Amino acid sequence: MRTIKITILLLSSFFLNSCAELTQIAQSAAAQNLPLTNAEIVGGLKDALLVGTDSSVNRLSAIDGYLKDQAVKILLPPEAKNITDHISKLPGGAKLVDDVIVRVNRAAEDAAKGAKPIFVNSVKEMTFTDALQILKGPDNAATQYFKLKTSAQLGELYRPKIRESLNKGLVAGISTQQSWNELTTQWNKLAGSSIGKIGGLKTVDVKLEDYILQQALNGMFLKIEEREKDIRSNASARVTVLLKRVFGSPK
Repeated sequence: MRTIKITILLLSSFFLNSCAELTQIAQSAAAQNLPLTNAEIVGGLKDALLVGTDSSVNRLSAIDGYLKDQAVKILLPPEAKNITDHISKLPGGAKLVDDVIVRVNRAAEDAAKGAKPIFVNSVKEMTFTDALQILKGPDNAATQYFKLKTSAQLGELYRPKIRESLNKGLVAGISTQQSWNELTTQWNKLAGSSIGKIGGLKTVDVKLEDYILQQALNGMFLKIEEREKDIRSNASARVTVLLKRVFGSPK
């Protein structure tokens, strides 16, 4: 039970702060060497996760939240490199590719603004068993819980935004999606020809919308996972006197 108490104290400061009431309860329990109740464990973890996901959502939904963060910036599929390399050599081609990438990331940032209620609902549905599994689990246990509970809903949230971005007209009213379809069709014809086979060219079968959607969701969960691991393992992230005392003492 002491392990659970220590872990909940750590997670209760997830993303630097938890509620004042929870802190007082934790301090009192620690001072008296009392085990935390089931209700306090679940309640504390829920408060911690709500603060944590709120921080991640705010970060990614801001302007350049995806675009300027190299860890989560959404690029075109690696399979498209041969295509984009050829486009970039054409007049205005490099700017066209850059514009597509900017639009896609802006769509992800816009979609992220609506993610908070989805995470809130998943936390509200958390059971005591869920909480214990997270507390006793690996450094990304909370993130894995969110992936399981929210991926489908987040996908429904993000997809329309990404689809809208891909279908907006660029040059001469041609959208990114149309350009992608045309480019991949022509490329695959070349790759499948005798010349293409001799040259070792490979076809590109990636569905652009699905790929970008998955990249956007990966970025969201990556940010949540980074913060979760940090607060579990990084002493400098334990910002209260209580946490410093608990984790600075011999185990």
